[in-house]
Amino acid sequence: MTQLALLVETSRKTAATPSRTAKVAELAACLRSLAQDEIEIGVAFLTGETRQGRIGASYTLLRAARMGSAAESPSLTLADVDAAFAAFFAARGSGSSARRAQHAPPPPSRIFLYG
Repeated sequence: MTQLALLVETSRKTAATPSRTAKVAELAACLRSLAQDEIEIGVAFLTGETRQGRIGASYTLLRAARMGSAAESPSLTLADVDAAFAAFFAARGSGSSARRAQHAPPPPSRIFLYG
């Protein structure tokens, strides 16, 4: 299982270089390292999307999530974060705000979302 931290680092490296060739090389190396069942998740995350599309997070919830602290060391896998987004997306109807707050992105993915 691939750590989300790998995608975070790849994203930072591609943002830091103006070279298109270097960006392609970083992205290709990252994608080659993913397991077959992680490629779709990885591509979505690297392009700034989720597999679930718009998940309906409010600005208030995102602001609250950003205020949390990150884990001391990377521990989330791509599958962990994808599952959290799926649960968040599935929360609909009455009381959905409270249910979504329970499934807000965990701290290491906050780093990915907010740099």
